[in-house]
Amino acid sequence: MIFIKQFDQVGRDDIDQAGGKGANLGELTRAGLPVPPGFVIVTGAYREYVAEHQLADKIAALAAPEGDPAGYESASEQIRALFAAEVSDAVRAEIADAYAALGENVAVAVRSSATAEDLPEASFAGQQDTYLNVRGLEDLLVAVRECWASLLDRAGHVLPSAARASIRSMVSLAVVVQQMVEAEAAGVMFTASPSNGRRDEVVISAAWGLGESVVSGSVNTDNIVVRKPDGEPLCRGETADKAVMTVPAGAALRRSGRCLQDRRREPVLNAAEAAELAAYGSRIENHYGAPQDIEWARADGQVLHRAGAADHRPARA
Repeated sequence: MIFIKQFDQVGRDDIDQAGGKGANLGELTRAGLPVPPGFVIVTGAYREYVAEHQLADKIAALAAPEGDPAGYESASEQIRALFAAEVSDAVRAEIADAYAALGENVAVAVRSSATAEDLPEASFAGQQDTYLNVRGLEDLLVAVRECWASLLDRAGHVLPSAARASIRSMVSLAVVVQQMVEAEAAGVMFTASPSNGRRDEVVISAAWGLGESVVSGSVNTDNIVVRKPDGEPLCRGETADKAVMTVPAGAALRRSGRCLQDRRREPVLNAAEAAELAAYGSRIENHYGAPQDIEWARADGQVLHRAGAADHRPARA
């Protein structure tokens, strides 16, 4: 069995193997868009691990009663403990080879990639784990297991038993491993306006540093509206006071505003940079045939797409 797929080996039709994030990163890579290199640990690795350690029934037995927060916390801790066992030698070897190909002890982002972001019983979007600035094979393997544990730890035990059974049968988890870039700026781009639904406008949110501050909502962002046909800025809101940013710090991330005192109120993007981003947004939208939410970063003057089109979700109106 093959447990690893490079980004250029998966595409939009491979969600069953690569999950939503992995499939989209592969699709954008195949389309020639700038995406930091990486690979996907496919769902077969998760299923093999669960079967090898007979976890399905153990997880089902740990269901906490609805409306019992204390019981949920206890069940959550016990589920995490079930994923403490090492991965098989075959999975370890493939992950080791793929990681080594990215560079020696390179820092990576490790992200869960579920095969179903939205089910009638529950939404999975944003529910699973992400680990940033992970270095070294051993820490990478720990992060992979933590991602696997998050599938039913967070999504399964807050649901009725029938929904948990449905999720166990319908959803699996891939893991995206992607080289970290020390972004000087990052944000989110909507290829249709989320406020009025206009398809001829691109709306860009931008802040200094890595994009986690933007995605988590912990920083005020500069917000720019760009006209699609010619890239002209239609509206630049008041430049935000960007008091915090997320930056790498050893084996973790930290937020710091001290290094930004002279840049807190400086615009993150000029008109040309906003137009370049909008052009990429239009290209991605045309590729998918529908408006998209797109996470982007800028490093060494180059635009990069960190998480791709947002799991096939159209821009929210």
